Amino acid sequence: MRSPRQRHRPKHKHVRTFWQAGPAKTSSTAIDSDIGSDSDIGSDSDIESDRLSVALACAEGTWPHGDWPGPDDPYVGRVLPVGPPYGEVREAAVDVVVLRCEDPTVSFPELQRAMGNTGPPVIVVSPRRDAEAVVAVFRGGAGYLVEDDYCTCMLSSAVTAATVGHTYLSPVACAALREGARRAACGASDPTERLRALLSPREQQVIELLSTGLGAQEIALRLRLTEKTIRNNLSNIYAKLDARGSTEAVLRWLGAGPATHV
Repeated sequence: MRSPRQRHRPKHKHVRTFWQAGPAKTSSTAIDSDIGSDSDIGSDSDIESDRLSVALACAEGTWPHGDWPGPDDPYVGRVLPVGPPYGEVREAAVDVVVLRCEDPTVSFPELQRAMGNTGPPVIVVSPRRDAEAVVAVFRGGAGYLVEDDYCTCMLSSAVTAATVGHTYLSPVACAALREGARRAACGASDPTERLRALLSPREQQVIELLSTGLGAQEIALRLRLTEKTIRNNLSNIYAKLDARGSTEAVLRWLGAGPATHV
């Protein structure tokens, strides 16, 4: 995997949930303290530069995790506290924005307007656990962590994964997303079923696994297929569902996406 500074944003985003995906791997070099001179070991500033920088955007109050990131956090090395109207985010060279707010349906759109169309990926942290809030954030392309439903090590994993295009949902947020999709599908089951019927049995397997949080590599391992085959399946799924990426495809598969001609 490329280091965080070398990465590029993928064309499609993938949804991952904490209980299915561990911390994203980053490239590193092992150092044996018993071998080599002091000059072989990078300085603290070198190590810091290899880790991610995060803007902590708090809509109200202060950031609840004063001890995050810890000095030994392998993924996150720098944080920049910002507040409304989040103008500093546009100027700051950060890798990810973590938005802590009481009402994401208000604060998340405000942050999006401040960042513009080319801002870094966002992870929302909120006490709201209802389907309306989670679906609204998910449709906006951000991850969602429900307060008291994650730990700081999971937060570091979510931040790292966001830099390579994964959208993290905490377990409660994932359940709320599915509930929101179920409600949206009520009264419109026939169009949803017709849409699903466009997919082959294999493609239905792939999109179902995608909706649970697995990426292409994990789906390939689960189905004992090559990753290239799974990516070909995903391309076909996006075309058939008229979706621009995995987020939109999953919403349409669950019956919560925008209507499309079938």
